[in-house]
Amino acid sequence: MFFCDFIAIPLNQSIARISALIPIRLVLIAWLLATIILRNLYGSELYAGMSVPSKAHMIETIGDLIETQSRGLLSITTCIDVKTTSGVVRGQTIDVLNVSIDQFLGIPYAEPPVGRLRFTKPEPIKTPKPDIIDATKPKNSCIQPNTQYFPNLTTSEDCLVLNIWTPNAGNNNTNKSQLKPIMFHIHGGGLAIGSIFFPPITALLATHDVVYVSTQYRLGQLGFLYGDREDAPGNVGFFDQLLALKWVRENAEQFGGDRDRITILGESAGSWSVSAHILSPLSKGLFKRAIMESGAHFPHTYSPPLSKGLFKRAIMESGAHMYNKDRDVVSKDESILLGKRIAKEQNCSESEDWLQCLRGLDAKVFNKYLNLMTYPVLGTEFLPISAQKAFADKKYSDVDIIAGIASTEGSELSLYALPLKDKVTLNDIIEATKTSDSVYHGLDVKRVDDYYLQNVDKNSSLELKKAFYELYGDLIMKCPTYLFAKQIATNAQPGHNVYFYQVTYQNKYTAHIAGCDVEGMGICHCAETTFVNGLPFVIPEAYTPMDAIFSADKPTVSEEWPQLLSGNTINVKNLNPNPKPNVFINPYDTTCDGLWKQYFL
Repeated sequence: MFFCDFIAIPLNQSIARISALIPIRLVLIAWLLATIILRNLYGSELYAGMSVPSKAHMIETIGDLIETQSRGLLSITTCIDVKTTSGVVRGQTIDVLNVSIDQFLGIPYAEPPVGRLRFTKPEPIKTPKPDIIDATKPKNSCIQPNTQYFPNLTTSEDCLVLNIWTPNAGNNNTNKSQLKPIMFHIHGGGLAIGSIFFPPITALLATHDVVYVSTQYRLGQLGFLYGDREDAPGNVGFFDQLLALKWVRENAEQFGGDRDRITILGESAGSWSVSAHILSPLSKGLFKRAIMESGAHFPHTYSPPLSKGLFKRAIMESGAHMYNKDRDVVSKDESILLGKRIAKEQNCSESEDWLQCLRGLDAKVFNKYLNLMTYPVLGTEFLPISAQKAFADKKYSDVDIIAGIASTEGSELSLYALPLKDKVTLNDIIEATKTSDSVYHGLDVKRVDDYYLQNVDKNSSLELKKAFYELYGDLIMKCPTYLFAKQIATNAQPGHNVYFYQVTYQNKYTAHIAGCDVEGMGICHCAETTFVNGLPFVIPEAYTPMDAIFSADKPTVSEEWPQLLSGNTINVKNLNPNPKPNVFINPYDTTCDGLWKQYFL
């Protein structure tokens, strides 16, 4: 180890001035981010007696605060060099909650997927880079449009990098018992947006004596365009994740990690990706456990025109992607037509190689096609068969799994399907269900509406909204995730474990800031991530002591958290600091195991 020079590090390259036009969710993220940096720069005494600011105050001051601090310098920091297959990487030792963590940001795991490598599988780095790789500051995020969720990211095709946080880098341990378990995180964002550099809070998880890795992968058409050729095989975003996983296994010991104890995890589309790796023969044997937070892979539909506007984007961002068993995923022919349609719109001539023409375009041109929905293609090398067939033929990775959902997954997501107005009517709900069917196909609209609208006051806008929240959440998130986990549990070999949870608690203040009204919208999508990431310890001013206890709690198995399937009984852990009951028994009898089972399985 040796001391680094002074390095000017922007607070976060992905954040620009926050204005009142940006949603409150982003203001909260920015405030959390600023808190982390200021606490690191000036110490906890800065916050003595400080109260949580109002929303208006945050909107007015966060932008200026970020700009001011991004011009500053971090103090002299201890650096650490680690030899990897990519070359020697230089990271930093940082202090996280009084725990020394070695942090490496933006380590390349593949050759830049540019030029002839656009749309192809990622190529490993064959020759280690001769110069030291600077892993002390964030790198580019993958190409994507500027959205309210990830504003003003610095993007590039040269984005196949990963972050590592570890309590034990560079010690070259030969004693396997001293190596740490590895958590391999795949970010969400509908396979169309997302970044491992925003917000940078995952260092907290490494304080639990694990090596924590987060990886980037190509998004949208750059990650999932299909050309029915070796140089455009489709699903290359998944191949990126796969190569990153292999890189981590190959370099694990250099960072104090145990390659034989890897848990892959993700939330939303990251969870969808995790389930895809469980199904893919190419990922078999590369990980031991999996954590799926809201989202699972089953065959899904594709209709080129699809539905309109924001609803399409909401479906992409949900990450569930488990649809009608009787309708195949987008066919190969449809996928090729989609690619050729893009080529035609970009004035590629019919006589030339359309893929070669697309390779010559500016990468940001593909941001225009986000609204065409990002879907993988079945019958390809990464996903050769459907989930149903994989389960029937037992051709999947039988690994330990923790999966789960928030109790009201559909509330925020369904806002894109429902009319954007304060008062909704019964007809609005019926039309929203029909709109859902235009994407998911095969819904018995009347039966579905009759089920969710029973005992609902048809004259109450709030009650109608709540009913549709339940319908939509069950369709796109809750039932796909639960039924996937149940299939794994049903076929699990002795000694393999499957656990399931339902989050029924969220911090009221941060929920309000994030735009999730607890009274009207319940426990929203992503509610658990606040506690998983340990934010009650980063910004205690916004959290209660109960929040901190909940975040730090480690539920045990057996009676406190029984396995999902015990005989004919379904056990779902109630994730709540005061769970009543502790475990839900057969909670999805009439929904996922009743109404929706015939649709999915």
